[in-house]
Parts: sequence; C-alpha cells; structure tokens
Amino acid sequence: MVRTEELRRPAPAVLTILVLAGVYYGTARIGLLEQVVIAGARVSPLWPPTGISLSCLLLLGLWTWPGIALGSLLVVASLGPLQISVLGIMAGNTLAPVCAFLMLRQVGFHIELDRLRDGVALVALGAFGGMLISATLGSGTLLLSGALPPGGFWRTWAAWWAGDAMGILVITPLVLALRDIGPPRGVPAYRWAEATVLMAASVVVSLVAVTSEASLLFLVFPLIVWAALRFQLAGAAPCVLLVSVLAITAATGRSGPFAGESLLEAMVNLQALNASAALTALLLSAVVTEQNSIRRKVEQACRELAEVVDRLAPGESRRRWPPDREES
Repeated sequence: MVRTEELRRPAPAVLTILVLAGVYYGTARIGLLEQVVIAGARVSPLWPPTGISLSCLLLLGLWTWPGIALGSLLVVASLGPLQISVLGIMAGNTLAPVCAFLMLRQVGFHIELDRLRDGVALVALGAFGGMLISATLGSGTLLLSGALPPGGFWRTWAAWWAGDAMGILVITPLVLALRDIGPPRGVPAYRWAEATVLMAASVVVSLVAVTSEASLLFLVFPLIVWAALRFQLAGAAPCVLLVSVLAITAATGRSGPFAGESLLEAMVNLQALNASAALTALLLSAVVTEQNSIRRKVEQACRELAEVVDRLAPGESRRRWPPDREES
C-alpha cells in the first residue's frame, strides 16, 4: 500500500507550479496594458513574465519550468485561438529563462548580486543572451505561420528581444532584492527619513521627466545613483521600475518627451532609457555591495587578529597605532 505521505509529496511542487503559472499570466496581462503593434505582432516594451520566470528558477530551481510553460500557454490562449504555431512561442518563452538560468549557474552566479561579476552576468547572459531564444523562436514562429510578413521579421524580433531583456533587467533584480525583506529592526531614524525623501523625489522627478515636452529624462539618473549608493539594489530596483513604467506609459501614448515621434523613434528612445537606468542601478549596486562585503571581511579579520594578539601578548592590541615618534 502506498503511504499517504508519499501521495502528498508532489502536492507542494504542483501548487508552486500552478502559482507560478498564475503569476506569469497576471504579470503578462499587466505588460500587455502598454503593448504596441509592430508588423501585425503585439509586443510589450517591458515583459515582466521573463523577469518573474528567471527569478523563480534562481530561487526555487529548474523543476519549476512547467509553471512557465503553463503560464505562457494561458497568455497565448487569451490572445487568440490556439494553433500549432503556439508551440513555438511556448517553447521560446520557456527555453529563454531556462537557458539563461543554466548559463548563470554555469558561471557561479550569486542571487545576492553581491559582486560586480554577478551584475555583468545577469546583463550579458540573463538578459541580452538568454532572451535571444524567445525573440528568435517567437518571431520565427509567427513568420512561418504567416501571421508576420517577411519584411516585419527583424522589427518584431528586435522589439520582442528588447521587451524580454527589459523584463530581466527591471524585474529580476527587484525580486531578488526584495526576497529577504522583513520587519526592519534597529534602523536609525535618519535612514527612514532619507528613504522617504528619496521615494518622494523619485516620484516627483520621474513625473516631471515623462510629462514635460522638454528632454528631461536624464534627471532620473542622479536619483538612481543616490538609491544605489545608499540603499543598494533594494533601493535602486524600485526606482528603476517606477521610471520604466512611467516612461513606457508616455512612450506608448506619444506624450511628454516622446510627443511627435514615430513608433520606432519612441521605442528606441524608451528602451535606451530603460536599459541605461537598469544597468546603472544593477552594476553600481553590485559594486557598492561588493565593496561593503570586502570592508566587513577586513574588519572581521582585524578583530580576529586582535584576539590572537591579546592571547599572545595581553594588552598589546589596545596600544595606539602608529606609535608616537618618541617611542619609535
């Protein structure tokens, strides 16, 4: 007789896969709120499901990939009748984050993003490299099925790749940074005040930058640098998400600094802004986190060395250093 515990064992895994599929579908519907049509294909400038998928793979493991496939199927089914070409899009949406995960694991990626090499790996392998698969399979499937004219392949491919890559650069660092967020303890009052001022300034400056017809988008970068230097990724990632969402809304509506631009010009300027903001936040946060980690290790080594000196020569570790001139 099969034990009841053995029957229940797959239940948490199945539940996790179903939750991932639901989150994938929900974030996809949010991404489609600001979709654009390029050569008859609907694409999003920021595709959150790719960031959610890679984050889940990094945090839980490769076994969660069926949730990505199921979520992708639900999204495609909600956009139109299911056809054989759906398999190509599903394969691309599933294989892209899976391959990105495998490449990151191969280079020893840390989910803490506490080294510069981790930030570079997420950009090069996770976003720019891995998302080539989804863009190629997705656009190729539409082309082969006749839903995309031959002349629109490269435009659709570029928009598809950029949207998926932005999902990795904007969403994945945010999820990884907030995974261990809990009730703050022992945080000085001035840190709360600084975080509040930063949040308010980010909202105000971002709104001004995306609503003014003057080219003021560069104003968001000092705030991103401030957030990265003082709060690392936990502060910089939300700022990037705020800037990206507001900029996407302005670009798709051709308002503010994007007024009077063609769809191609607006998308190029938008993705240049999003990529620059995400790279600034990710890489600068990684550098600061790495330096802080090195400082803590040096301080710990100094404390251990002082303990050794105290055991060998009691009181010597408390002497002034460097010694006075007359003592030397």
